[in-house]
Formats: sequence, C-alpha cells, structure tokens
Amino acid sequence: MSVNGVTSNQASAAYSYSPVTENTAAEKTSSTQKKEETGVVYEPSKEQKTSSVKKTYTPDTNMLNKLKADADARTSQLRSLVEQLMGKQANTYGTANNMWQFLKSGNYTVDAATKAQAQADIAEDGYWGVNQTSDRIISFATALTGGDPDKVEEMRAAFQKGYEKAEKTWGGSLPDISRQTYDAVMKKFDDLAAQAVEN
Repeated sequence: MSVNGVTSNQASAAYSYSPVTENTAAEKTSSTQKKEETGVVYEPSKEQKTSSVKKTYTPDTNMLNKLKADADARTSQLRSLVEQLMGKQANTYGTANNMWQFLKSGNYTVDAATKAQAQADIAEDGYWGVNQTSDRIISFATALTGGDPDKVEEMRAAFQKGYEKAEKTWGGSLPDISRQTYDAVMKKFDDLAAQAVEN
C-alpha cells in the first residue's frame, strides 16, 4: 500500500460532501418534539410560604393631626371657661399665684351658663367625661405607635408618668373623674395588650 493511497483516501473523506436528506431533518424534528414533550415540567408547591419579616408600624400622622387639632380646640374652650371663672374671682383672690390650689379649694362661684357647660363637658358622654377622654388617650397612643402592639407597655408607662406629673402639679390626688379616667385608660391598655397576644 502506498503512502499516496492512504493520504488520498483520507483527504477525499475529509472533503467529501453528503447532502442532508428530508428524512434526516424530519427525524431530527420528531426527536426534538419528543424531548420537549418528555422534558421537565414545573409544578408549583402547594405549601404556603410564611414570611419571617416583621410588620413595620408607622405613626398615623393624619390621626395625630386630627387629635392635636381637636385637643387644641377643646383646650382653648377650657381655657376660656377658666379665664371667665378666674376673671370673676380676680378681685377676691388677687393675682391667683397658685391657680391649681384655687381650683382645688372650691372657694369660688360660677355663673349658671359656665356651670352648665362644665357639667355637660364632664358628663358621662361629655368631651371631658371618662369615656371620651380615655378613648382620646388610647387613640393618641395608638396613633403615635402606628398600632404596633409591641409598644403598648411603653405607652402605658408614659401615661402613668404623665398622670403622676399631673398629680404633682395639682398638689395631691386628682379629682374622682381623673381617677376614673385613669382606671378606664389602664383597662383599655390591658385590652390592647390582650389583642396583641391573640395576634
């Protein structure tokens, strides 16, 4: 066998051309379709995923603004009542160095309209009554925390501190309506804490 014979066969084989027949292309298409039909199919899990991300609470600024505006209006009304009361007693009391002691003493007279307004305000369903006042305190606390149940005890402590300061300013125990309001607020804080545990 000659070297030229081997090399010429290899060269012709390397450069030989064989056209693709229609059957080969059809076979390839059929084979591809079979692979696609028998390929991996994604089936979503039926298990529900639980998020371990803690909910973010944000203060309710609209509620805060509304409560502040309402409190400002009512404070202004109370201030007006006190000014009328104090103005009528200015001659007998002098400059009223200690307004809280003066109010606490009860040694003053009030005209019928002022007395009627004050009684309506502190009535059970009045703006300064136990129910509405305790509701406003809880609404304010909830708005400040954005409803975060983890902040209930923090708000309770802040309320207690404020109540103690009010007693110091008053010069002793606050009137019965204030103590009743304190009890109502504490009960509402207890309810909020219980709801937080349930959730």
